[in-house]
Amino acid sequence: MGLDSDYQGMEFAASSNKPLKPSANISEIVSKFAKVCKFRSIGVFHTSESVDHGHVYPVIAGDNARLTDGECGEFCAKKISPERAVLRVELVQLFDTLLALKIAYVKLQEAHIPYDPVKVRFADEEVMFQLDTLGKIKKAYEEKKVKEANAFSAGSARFLAEVNVMEQQLEKLKSQAKNKGRKVASLRKKLQELETKNTKLAEEIEEREREMFAGLNHHSLESFVRAVGRAIHDFAKPLIALMKHSDWDLDQAAYAIQSSVVYAKRSHKKYAFEAYIARRMFRGFLQQPCFLGNIMKLDDPIVALTEDPRSSFAEFCRDKYLLVVHPRMEESFFGDLDHRNLVANGIHPCTPFYRAFVRMARCVWYLQALIGYIEPEAEIFGVKQGAEFVDVYMEVVDELKEYEVMDNERYKVEFMVMPGFMLKESLIRSQVYVSRGEFSNGWR
Repeated sequence: MGLDSDYQGMEFAASSNKPLKPSANISEIVSKFAKVCKFRSIGVFHTSESVDHGHVYPVIAGDNARLTDGECGEFCAKKISPERAVLRVELVQLFDTLLALKIAYVKLQEAHIPYDPVKVRFADEEVMFQLDTLGKIKKAYEEKKVKEANAFSAGSARFLAEVNVMEQQLEKLKSQAKNKGRKVASLRKKLQELETKNTKLAEEIEEREREMFAGLNHHSLESFVRAVGRAIHDFAKPLIALMKHSDWDLDQAAYAIQSSVVYAKRSHKKYAFEAYIARRMFRGFLQQPCFLGNIMKLDDPIVALTEDPRSSFAEFCRDKYLLVVHPRMEESFFGDLDHRNLVANGIHPCTPFYRAFVRMARCVWYLQALIGYIEPEAEIFGVKQGAEFVDVYMEVVDELKEYEVMDNERYKVEFMVMPGFMLKESLIRSQVYVSRGEFSNGWR
């Protein structure tokens, strides 16, 4: 069998353009080829000639064969991905086929010198077989590339489709955000208009209230202070009743409020509880104008609290209730702290007890605003226990009015029930409970 013209120019030595000499030994040729390629190949020699033992290649005898630690070197030192492992196997297969092709070509050259037709035929078949193997490797490589390209194209198409969907969603969200932005701008404009209107209305209401209070004087304030005293007295009644119902020791409770007091009658101990309520209701008293509205015209002020639970009046009721009604007191009354918890969270319960408190708190809050309108510079004052009674600054409680006609008597202030107010040109006297030296600590 003759050689193809492409094979006639093939030469084994990389450093020479001349054909190999007939005397060249096969082992030396293989050894030189391996040195030139610097390729640690895995192959099977199809010749009976022995190879150089200085360049022995390890042989894999199947798919499950493993290289020893000394043989694998850097290949085993690093973990590789499955894709890279497959690529290395393909490269090994390619180089093994090239090596086998070159060996077959060497055999073909040897078969010509001396010429041996049988060897030439077998060598030619081996060369053709290796070339066919190379063709299959090339075809498989090309098919793999086409498959990868198709997969990449399909992945790119899916990715582009997803990007397109996301872009459409993004445009939709942008449109929604733009519409909401316009709505927000419109609502903000309406809010500003409403705030402007509310400000004007508040100014008009405040001006009308000033005009309404313009005709009032200190006599009007004094009358309202007395009304506040009566409101405190009205709230003290249910408070004392609940204490009695809850088995409180009223004598001990009155003594805890104001110790070492000489009472004209046992029933006068109610003034100690009224003084307790008044001290807490007038604590931090601030005379400042505020929106009063129609709160004093309402039969049930709870309505004002439910309509506007964040108003200044609602805040005033919350703070004062938590200050006046002690937790232990409320728990003894009702068995729980529901009133306290609701009020602390801005909720105003519609119970009889809380209604009674709010009616009283409404009067104190209204007095605070009223003084702010009429006498902004008014000052509140009190009287210490043990001070001498002076009728210029003080007046006795209603049940001791008989003392006022005794001009030659001197009285000691046991405690203050209601505070007084210093006005610009006059004053409103404080209300006190007094005693005479001849009275004992017993009850009449």
